[in-house]
Amino acid sequence: MKHNKLDKKRKLTVNDVALIGIMTATLIASKMALSFLPNIEIVSLLIIVFTLTFGYRVFYSIIIFTCIETFIWGMGIWSIMYLYTWPILAIIAYVFRKQDSVWFWSIVSGIFGLCFGALGSLLYLFIGGVRTAFAWWIAGIPWDVIHCMGNFVLALVLYRPLINALKKLKKFSYTNSI
Repeated sequence: MKHNKLDKKRKLTVNDVALIGIMTATLIASKMALSFLPNIEIVSLLIIVFTLTFGYRVFYSIIIFTCIETFIWGMGIWSIMYLYTWPILAIIAYVFRKQDSVWFWSIVSGIFGLCFGALGSLLYLFIGGVRTAFAWWIAGIPWDVIHCMGNFVLALVLYRPLINALKKLKKFSYTNSI
């Protein structure tokens, strides 16, 4: 059976599977570690740096992360929301992958935090219509502002150390592969 280049590029290796597991565990552990702080999370920054470093593999982690979060916290509207909001952030990171400015990624992360409620309210269009979606979004704006500030500060402080560590990890793990 003949395979084209795209098939070979997307085939997961043993290293990829291990990496996806590590990324997923990091997302879950970091979310749990900061769960006592309302709307402060490092998941946004991790998805950005994982996308910049490991590309498409992050999408597997996002799906598994969402499933595990659903197992832990139960099914809710947010479960469905996570399935499209986190990939949107990964796509944004991929589109701007040539950017390496701490300020750029801090602003992107902050804006994403500010827009998180608006993205989540899209589901309410189908459940309760425009009024419900708008009311849900407006009621959450104070929390989105906190989310924005937290994302901005975390990215400002942690982007460079995380991206440097991940680049070293990638270089080591993919040059010493099984």
